[in-house]
Amino acid sequence: MATSALTPHVNSFPQITTKVNKRSNEFAENVKLWKPILEKYQNALKLSASEGSEQSILKHTRRGQLRARERVALLLDEDSPFLELQPFAGYENPSSSPAASLVTGIGLIHNVPTMIIAHIPSLKGGAWNYFTVQKQNRATNIATKNGLPIVALVHSAGIYLPLQFHVFPYGGKLFRDLSVRTRKGHQSCAVVFGGSTAGGAYHPALSDYTIFVKGQANVFLGGPPLVKMATGEIVEAEDLGGAEMHATVTGLADQLAVDEFDAIRKARQWILTTTAARLVGRYSQPDVPPQPPLYDPEELYGVMNPDIRQPLDMMEVILRIVDDGRLDSFKPLWGKAMITTWAYIHGHLTGLIANHLPIISPDESDKSTQFVHVCNQMRVPIVFLHNVTGFMVGLKAERAGLIKKGAKFVSAISTSLVPHISILIGASYGAGNYAMCGRAFKPRFLFAWPTSRCSAMGPEQLSGVMDSITRTSAERSARPVDESRLSAQTEALRARVERDSSAYKYSSYLHDDGIIDPRDTRDVLGICLEVVKNTQIKSNPGSRNLARI
Repeated sequence: MATSALTPHVNSFPQITTKVNKRSNEFAENVKLWKPILEKYQNALKLSASEGSEQSILKHTRRGQLRARERVALLLDEDSPFLELQPFAGYENPSSSPAASLVTGIGLIHNVPTMIIAHIPSLKGGAWNYFTVQKQNRATNIATKNGLPIVALVHSAGIYLPLQFHVFPYGGKLFRDLSVRTRKGHQSCAVVFGGSTAGGAYHPALSDYTIFVKGQANVFLGGPPLVKMATGEIVEAEDLGGAEMHATVTGLADQLAVDEFDAIRKARQWILTTTAARLVGRYSQPDVPPQPPLYDPEELYGVMNPDIRQPLDMMEVILRIVDDGRLDSFKPLWGKAMITTWAYIHGHLTGLIANHLPIISPDESDKSTQFVHVCNQMRVPIVFLHNVTGFMVGLKAERAGLIKKGAKFVSAISTSLVPHISILIGASYGAGNYAMCGRAFKPRFLFAWPTSRCSAMGPEQLSGVMDSITRTSAERSARPVDESRLSAQTEALRARVERDSSAYKYSSYLHDDGIIDPRDTRDVLGICLEVVKNTQIKSNPGSRNLARI
């Protein structure tokens, strides 16, 4: 890497000039094509932010209780950003609810990055479905991996019993994770606003600090109906597991709050005294003073055609994400289909690996492998920008040892110890997704643009392959091909893959951490980089060998 990277407190990387003509017809046409896509995205976000029907929300607020997102807003610092995670969990799935009845995300409390987990009680009582549990487990995993405290705003009916067999096998992971967090010194606070029944009672019980709201919180393994059925005993909920009982009899409640506002104030105080004081100076500061991008992120709509089958100059995307348009490129004249470069994003030194062309060839594999090793030696996080359809195929690529070189690339990603962050921008298919640190390779964060697609193979490729296989099979069996039937089957398969590989479908199944507006990519990365640098970045001992070997 150039010596400029070693110059303290200054971003002295070379400044790169854009090749985009903002006055061109192509730029204007791209902007026009993005408009309906962004409208769909905003409408989907609005749907996912729903907290229930008007009737259920009114019933909830008439009790004098705040809505879930109101609780989150009051908990955070007034000027805090909030990086909401997985808002499309269970999106358009009949067995789920908007946002899976759960709000998760990262925000600042007394300037401390904190993971927030908040049940939405006005959506089916905040009951857990399959997507709720997976979303909650992901939030806990992110918090633990990055050393973040957790504040959970608990108000849930527990497992949604009609779907218990889909939920139960994964529900207990939260309790194990909370126990492991305590063992590692990562603190968790549970603020109980309402019901926390059955297995859900272990959520506050396994948290390091608990705050119960007087007259609202109820925590018990079996509620009054179950107690009556099992023992014949008739008991009131308040006597069985109310806030005052747990504050004065069992000691499960560390603090008794007079109302919801008092509970939130106490949670903020807990962060200040218990967490912030212990972690003074620990949270990452930018490596250099942050600088705005040289080119407006709004221009991304003109830079990229939303049809991901069209060519994309990934360098132009990068220039609208990094500080001041400055890059320190690694091997820019070799393996040109892959961009490997260092840059600052919101002042944080970052390695970027981006698909300039959507095919990974042998040279690109070697180049990327070496870059990963160097970033590990430097202890620098890596951001992956996906637009990849897979590895090159054919005689030349196979004889060039692409299998070996691709395996080295995948191995380097697998054994890298620096934080990885992935952004799905265009296509992300097959082994190309793996090499670019897809979900299976456990990036700290993974976000997607609304136009992105992710699957084992693209719609056209998969339907084309199946068409070819069917024809070959018919030829070997000396059977005629029913062209009409084959055409219908091929089109049906293409349409299904087109639907299932969409960003919204992918996000619905929690395979990413959320769909983001392209112009927000820089700010999302800025938050993520601050979070991943919260814990000490390790170096892979294997990277101490000569990187090019």
